[in-house]
Amino acid sequence: MAPRHAPTPRCCSIPRPSTRPRHPLAELLHQFSDWYLGALSQGGYWLIAGLMALESTLVPIPSETIIPPAAYLAGTQGELSLIGIVLAGAAGSWVGASLMYWAARGLGRPVILRFGPYLGLAVAKIELAERWSAHYGWAGVLLSRLLPVIRHLIGIPAGILKLDFRWYSAATAAGSLLWCSVLAWLGMTIGSHPELLKGSLQRFAGLVMGVGALLAALYYWFVLRPTSRR
Repeated sequence: MAPRHAPTPRCCSIPRPSTRPRHPLAELLHQFSDWYLGALSQGGYWLIAGLMALESTLVPIPSETIIPPAAYLAGTQGELSLIGIVLAGAAGSWVGASLMYWAARGLGRPVILRFGPYLGLAVAKIELAERWSAHYGWAGVLLSRLLPVIRHLIGIPAGILKLDFRWYSAATAAGSLLWCSVLAWLGMTIGSHPELLKGSLQRFAGLVMGVGALLAALYYWFVLRPTSRR
């Protein structure tokens, strides 16, 4: 009688290579980055301005994915100028923030509070931005361009409260210029020091973490702390 052979266990099968699935948001940002880098050579400053205008409205496009890559290409390929990138980004931010201001001023607070949640505008965030705007006025508009959450929403309470558009416009332009300059410097620094992309990240990571900690501290001190007392 022929000997029986034990069935080959499944664990001994040849493993197939697998790739670790990305988080949906990370995958979306990766696809956007690939498209943006390919379209930047043709779109140029107009593309930068258009995307930054959307970033200043309700479209969730991080400005960190727009200005630094363009500045990086400016430093490595020279197709765009650093000043042009900063001006295009600031102009786009101003356009988007102005649209938010006039839309909020025209619609009014009841309409925005009622339909805002359908557009991703939670009532709590709107009220937070209102308290911020009422407390700091046009100076808060300038500082808000450097802070998360408030940066995208400040046009809504400014329009609802009918702040003087001239001051709002000037503060928005100044804050946008400052923020775009910081992002452009970040991209240019990486372009000038390619070793930052090859593993020597200790100094650069420390700098980025320091800037992030500073912004987080400013957000707490000027936004969460004053509004939590009310």
